Amino acid sequence: MRKYLLPALLLMSCKQKLNTLPKDHSYQDTAIFYELMDSANNTLRRDSSLPEKIVAFAKTQIGVPYKYCSMSPDGGFDCSGFVNYVFNHFNISVPRSSVEFTNIGEEIILRNAQPGDLILFTGTNARKRIVGHIGIIIANDNGEISFIQSSSGAVYSVVVSPLDKYYMSRFVKVIRIIK
Repeated sequence: MRKYLLPALLLMSCKQKLNTLPKDHSYQDTAIFYELMDSANNTLRRDSSLPEKIVAFAKTQIGVPYKYCSMSPDGGFDCSGFVNYVFNHFNISVPRSSVEFTNIGEEIILRNAQPGDLILFTGTNARKRIVGHIGIIIANDNGEISFIQSSSGAVYSVVVSPLDKYYMSRFVKVIRIIK
């Protein structure tokens, strides 16, 4: 009985964290437009440098340990907790779990991926074509894509990874939530 208690408590804890949004909160299938007040003429303008700011902030978290069901640099991040933490830093509300990203934003052709776009993967079982992992694209140099993620793999931390053969086998899609 005792050996099942800890996993059950962790699962309950994670479910509680995933249910912290208000019940009436929903994510729209439209892209988020991030706008700033232009103090010179009191108008709203789009911040075209936001994707670069997101990437730069995400990189400040490199080395933070992986921790299941966590979204804090003090305690560690799981993959979606990391994405959530980075986007929340810019007051952009995004889903808490990776699977919830499946139907939001604008789907982007892989070769057109840009820094700040989100890259979605299956979980570790690539045969189950359900989103189970997520990262933030940081570069697309003539098709050579790299992304930042909180990895539960060998490095067990926030790390920059290339979109290599392993990740391509798990690739689901790229989405853009910032226009």
